[in-house]
Amino acid sequence: MTETTTFTPAGDPEGTEQPTADVLPFPLKKKTDPDPTTPGEGMVKPGEWEAQLPDTDDPEADGLSEGAPVDPPREVYPPSVAEWMEAKDKARMPVLPDWVKLPDQRAAFRKWAVRHYSAVVGYHAVRLPLVYTPKICMYSPRGAWRWSTAIGRWVSDAEGKGLRLAAVANEDAAEYLKLSRQRNDRVRLRGIVATVGGFVGLVAALTLYVMAPSWLLMLAVATLATTLGVVGAPADRPLIDMAKVTFRKRKLSSDIVIRAHEAAGLTTKDQTIAFPRPIGRDGDGWRVIVDLPYGKTFEDALKAHARLASGMDLAPTQLFLDKDETSGRRVSYWIADRDPLAVPSGKSPLLGATRVDFWKPFPWGVDERGNAVMATMLWLSLLVGAVPRQGKTFSARTIALAAALDPYVRLYVFDGKASPDWRKFALVAHRIGFGIVPKNGIDPVGHLLASLRELKADVEDRYHRLSELPLHVCPEGKLTPEISRDKKLNMPLTLFVVDEVQEYLTHPEHGKEILSLMVYLARVAPAVGVSVMTSTQKPDDKACPSELRDQHQARFALRVGAYQVSDVILGAGSYSEGLDASKLLKSHKGVGLLKGMSDDSGIVRTYLADGRDAERVLTRAAALREAEGTLSGDAVGEVPAAETTATILDDVAAVLGKGEAKVWSETLVDRLADLRPDVYGPWAELEPKPKAEALTAALKPHGVSTEQISRRVDGKVVNKRGIKRDDLATAITQRNNKRDAG
Repeated sequence: MTETTTFTPAGDPEGTEQPTADVLPFPLKKKTDPDPTTPGEGMVKPGEWEAQLPDTDDPEADGLSEGAPVDPPREVYPPSVAEWMEAKDKARMPVLPDWVKLPDQRAAFRKWAVRHYSAVVGYHAVRLPLVYTPKICMYSPRGAWRWSTAIGRWVSDAEGKGLRLAAVANEDAAEYLKLSRQRNDRVRLRGIVATVGGFVGLVAALTLYVMAPSWLLMLAVATLATTLGVVGAPADRPLIDMAKVTFRKRKLSSDIVIRAHEAAGLTTKDQTIAFPRPIGRDGDGWRVIVDLPYGKTFEDALKAHARLASGMDLAPTQLFLDKDETSGRRVSYWIADRDPLAVPSGKSPLLGATRVDFWKPFPWGVDERGNAVMATMLWLSLLVGAVPRQGKTFSARTIALAAALDPYVRLYVFDGKASPDWRKFALVAHRIGFGIVPKNGIDPVGHLLASLRELKADVEDRYHRLSELPLHVCPEGKLTPEISRDKKLNMPLTLFVVDEVQEYLTHPEHGKEILSLMVYLARVAPAVGVSVMTSTQKPDDKACPSELRDQHQARFALRVGAYQVSDVILGAGSYSEGLDASKLLKSHKGVGLLKGMSDDSGIVRTYLADGRDAERVLTRAAALREAEGTLSGDAVGEVPAAETTATILDDVAAVLGKGEAKVWSETLVDRLADLRPDVYGPWAELEPKPKAEALTAALKPHGVSTEQISRRVDGKVVNKRGIKRDDLATAITQRNNKRDAG
């Protein structure tokens, strides 16, 4: 095996019911407190202390022998003491921050500092001769005028003029005489100071002009001109440009936080909030931990999210909530200086990866804090949903690119909209198809149906083979990395991708069978290493039925139009948990809410890999697979094995009994399932009415229609849909005539 690339997220401190509208659109589920330190030497974890006691009956069992040196006995604490000390360890704050203690974070901080300040210096260095110097020449005369005017007003005591005029208007002679004497004294003193200062300045200027070297004279002139330029610059057009965008950022105080909770109704007459820790900076924002009044819960704060943000005078997209597991009334807030979801996450690290181990988590994006979010597709199915042009396809494609970079992962890729986004996967995909319209002699829907049947047979075979493997090869009857990479066993990890799945599910002829097969795969296949990833922009019950959606263990919702749609994608009850993808903005491209892939739900700003990037990755993946000898299927021109040359007409004719002029559709389906269970088995598992509808939809393109057929059952007349032998015979004759004519 060649070496596998390990991903390490690059540190970048700069990093950069419509009814209520109060539900938190994207709750933060990341832990920000320091990691608990492990117990010190001599301590053991709670519940394990009994195991540390020596076995006095059998010294040799503990590795002791007669005459051997004996280590001093290890100090053992009872569980209550160990738990108490462990709690104290968790409560201690770190002496130094991680960027000081940890070598990797120190290195990341140094890189950021060099990158940041070199960019700032370079920005101003380029603009000094081209922008700043002309501005100085233009603004310095205005600055000299402002300076001289300010000195004149100071010498003449202009600031007291208003008081003197007020005394005149009030005809208060005593007050006016007092102010006049005060002005005369001020003007006399300030005039002397200004005269002396002007004389000293003139002498200094003449001395500098006569005696100072030219470089010092030029420096003095430049300093004076720059000072006058700064003074003369308009308020809306400063002399020096900003090398970086300045975002709205205010110091957050306890008064602001208390005001926000009062406005949100989270305080009572008798109780207000408490601060167990001081408010402080945390990255590009503020960290605030509060204890709500007794009886108030984290869920109350979650529902009041919008009002809390308004009370702090910031956008809801800047306020994130964490739940504290130690107390139901403790809430941790992270208040971002700007909307972190509008900041692009950057290019995918897959662009620099030589290969990926799909058995391990791989980089998919970052969260709102810029922390890496690792994805995995093992043992689960993933549903991706969003409105158009929000990054749905790009998000799903990044996962497929990671799978492509593992040469031992088999890929099935089908794109219902036939867009260019998935075309280059033809380099590596075992099976691939685009759209629903036949082209160049290939029916993509038929190809998908054949691939689904192929996968279903493979999954059923895997279950049997894994249960029959020896224990030393397959200890728990589950797929392992070694088994998946054994070419003789032929059970590789498989990723089945269907983009715009609603196009296939609503197909008039094969939609029902495609749905049945996909439900089977999503429910059963992940346990044997076959993962299913579907994406859709229409997650309604008609285009993407709930019987398929509910089989996906993981859900990813990018921006949608309403909270009801968000609940459909993420699963019932997600809105009440504070997950609402309809609150995401148009500017949040590639940003979604992830649920079910891990224990926590949270935000993912997926990495970007555009069309050119995808081509680069897939070209590298194709070369890797060719070197490993794992290219197969459509990627090398292997045509799927033909199931049978018979059509649905021939199969129905084969199961018709002699002398049967009319037969119910559901009876025919049961017979077809016995004839070819791999093809018609899913139909037989349906309810009677859908079972008959599946046969009707399959026969309709061939000109065979169904009608009501009456039969007597247990003395009663029963009417059900069925077909006539004559209609079937006519359709077969017409088909054969066309075939002969062709």
